[in-house]
Amino acid sequence: MIPTLEQAQAILAKYNKEPFHLYHAKVVSETMRYFARLNDPENEDFWAVVGLLHDIDFELYPEEHCVKGEELLRDNDVSDSIIRAAMSHGYGILQPSGLQFNKYEPTHIMEKLLFATDELTGLIGAAALMRPSKSVSDMEPASVKKKFKDKKFAAGCSREVISKGAEMLGWTLDELFTQTLDAMKSFADKCEN
Repeated sequence: MIPTLEQAQAILAKYNKEPFHLYHAKVVSETMRYFARLNDPENEDFWAVVGLLHDIDFELYPEEHCVKGEELLRDNDVSDSIIRAAMSHGYGILQPSGLQFNKYEPTHIMEKLLFATDELTGLIGAAALMRPSKSVSDMEPASVKKKFKDKKFAAGCSREVISKGAEMLGWTLDELFTQTLDAMKSFADKCEN
């Protein structure tokens, strides 16, 4: 099944209770929706569902992220197309245990955008919280670049993954920062706390 956004939210809520994880899922979902409007407008909801479900397993199974995610989505009869797209964001990344995240290499523009922006939305969100406005609305790409270069800031957001994602897309880091920030500004009023 290809779930509706409402069905996807219900599936996500079965395995995620922490407000941060639910918030991150919403931010990534809206980021993917923004990029769908630019690249694949007739499949906007599909892209949004992929973004919403991409970290379905992270709260309960961080050491098996994207491996358990595939299992949880299959248990909920979610289609292979959603599973592949959602789990591709962990391609080639090793867990501390040495377990590789998953086998799905990002090949479609949607998968490459998810790979590139998942970590970056976290870094941008953390940077926004440091601003007087607590918002991305008045943030400039130069601010994102500065925070990206500071390895101690939002240290859990992998600069290597962000850089690899930009490379997959054939974009410079500056292009990725600008486009992802534009995406987040487009829905800031819907997601900011």
